[in-house]
Amino acid sequence: MTKFLLAVHVLAAIVAIGPVTVAASMFPPAARRALAASEDARAAETVRLLHRICRVYAVVGVVVPVFGFATARQMGVLGDAWLITSIALTVVAALVLGVLVLPGQERLTEAVGGGRDEAGGTRAVTVRLAMVTGVFNLLWAAVTVLMIVRPGSTTGA
Repeated sequence: MTKFLLAVHVLAAIVAIGPVTVAASMFPPAARRALAASEDARAAETVRLLHRICRVYAVVGVVVPVFGFATARQMGVLGDAWLITSIALTVVAALVLGVLVLPGQERLTEAVGGGRDEAGGTRAVTVRLAMVTGVFNLLWAAVTVLMIVRPGSTTGA
């Protein structure tokens, strides 16, 4: 059962978190291009699509910690420091996504839809969004490393 739970957890992470990290990273430059070329309907649609991918896969991503907790319980590692650290980083990543990345994308998507720079200082807004997206991605990278290395684990690398 442990191998099944772990496989589902890893697959869910790849399928759910991967698209969010990629789409979120692509969003700021796509928004800059769409705002610069306000007449380009394709650029605006790209921005809307990237935002939709981030929203949908953020919700789907809830499956990852659910199966992660089930796997950890099955393995008997719920109290291990590496797992507690991973949980904390996952919570921070979720907050960064929900409080900073998605609302920032929403504001820029609305600005693109309006065909003007309603976000106020497009360059500054997209640079800040790129920065918080980078923080989000780094948090997931740290969680991934902890999941692979598992410091103190007898089964770790």
